[in-house]
Amino acid sequence: KSVERGCKMHELGLVTHVARTIEEISREEALTRVASVTLEIGEVSGVISDYLMDCWEYFREKSEILKEAKLEIQKIPAVTICDDCGKPYSTMEFKKICPYCGSKLTHLVMGNEFNIKEIEA
Repeated sequence: KSVERGCKMHELGLVTHVARTIEEISREEALTRVASVTLEIGEVSGVISDYLMDCWEYFREKSEILKEAKLEIQKIPAVTICDDCGKPYSTMEFKKICPYCGSKLTHLVMGNEFNIKEIEA
């Protein structure tokens, strides 16, 4: 069966990695079934949640341990800090220019994550 239309290669690779990690943990912990998986995904990680969900559904059919597992996604807001004035701000709203002092000397401190937060068995 081909990959569903909404499932893109980037997200399919991520879901494959998550599924393999969960299957490995399941073997180590002698789990027979996973009920849910919670992922933390940063706002600027480049991961498209809808595509990720489509890929999860596709992959879930191929894994006995994940057959009934629900995928939950928690978004992590993107935060940038200004190197000049030291103030944090919303990356999505102001991008790379500090809204407080106008500096372009800024760096992302949060929002690029992709983590397995929780596995419920």
